[in-house]
Amino acid sequence: MKKNELISITSIQWDEKDRSETELLTRAEISLDGNIDTIVYEDTEATGFEGSVTTIEVKGNDEASVMRTGSASSFMSLEVGNRRYCQYGTPFGSMQIGIYTHAIENTLNENGRLYLKYTLDVNASHLSDNEIIIKIQDTNN
Repeated sequence: MKKNELISITSIQWDEKDRSETELLTRAEISLDGNIDTIVYEDTEATGFEGSVTTIEVKGNDEASVMRTGSASSFMSLEVGNRRYCQYGTPFGSMQIGIYTHAIENTLNENGRLYLKYTLDVNASHLSDNEIIIKIQDTNN
């Protein structure tokens, strides 16, 4: 069953020098079916990807994918304990990055929360550590 819900997305990124945290409140289409949970939302100027749509699919606590389509495109595949290579689109062009996934905690069905923790690298050089926390803010339309 699909629902239109208000969600908060907190994105935390840090490296040896800096740490940044952003939070976005937006409406999303959420589908929780037990096998693959899906969150779809429109990006805004606040995310830096205005004109794009982001789709997050999660399989339990082991695998997730983050796909962005539209004015910017990217696809990240996350699997706990594994490093994957993915194409990542930026306003300046596309690049190949490595993603090592530390944790996926999918409790969307229980308490409306998804947590992703991963490390990004470019050419095997550490780029940043990242966390994404998505919380469903309400359960009424």
